Amino acid sequence: MARKSSLREFQQSLALRLREAASRTTALSRLGFQVGEDKWLVNLSDVSEVIPVPKVIPVPMTLPWYRGVANIRGKLYSIADFAAYQDQPPIGPGMERRVILVAERLIEGSGFMVSRMLGLHDPAQFTPEALAPEASRPWIKGAYRDAGGTRWYELDLSGLTRDARFLEIGIVTAAATT
Repeated sequence: MARKSSLREFQQSLALRLREAASRTTALSRLGFQVGEDKWLVNLSDVSEVIPVPKVIPVPMTLPWYRGVANIRGKLYSIADFAAYQDQPPIGPGMERRVILVAERLIEGSGFMVSRMLGLHDPAQFTPEALAPEASRPWIKGAYRDAGGTRWYELDLSGLTRDARFLEIGIVTAAATT
């Protein structure tokens, strides 16, 4: 027969399990992903969701890194190619590629395509290092090395969503300026 417990014991046990889960989440608070050859970390609280690449409808007169719009559960999302945005070759087709949806508190209805996901990571497992001048962009929060010597960049999604270049997706033509 199952052991009976009081409501108070159950609540205390549940509170303890929630605190333990929260401390594990804090330790693994960075989401890893790859774009081309570069490895990236992003704060998990800045991410709404990670999804397989949906059907994306191109939008005319937009920059090459802007893939278009996608209907995700009845809501339109702008989808950017994070590799092309960084002037790298665009992300090609493949089973591993994903779209990271940005938290609504940063920008509404926005996501970016990455080559593949690399799971959750504990920031304490990385050693900070100086950011090379050529890698310095307002949306790169820092650079790190893991135990194997691999360089990782930390993406500041708040900085990216405020970057004028990221917000201006349209192509300006000579006819439009006259």
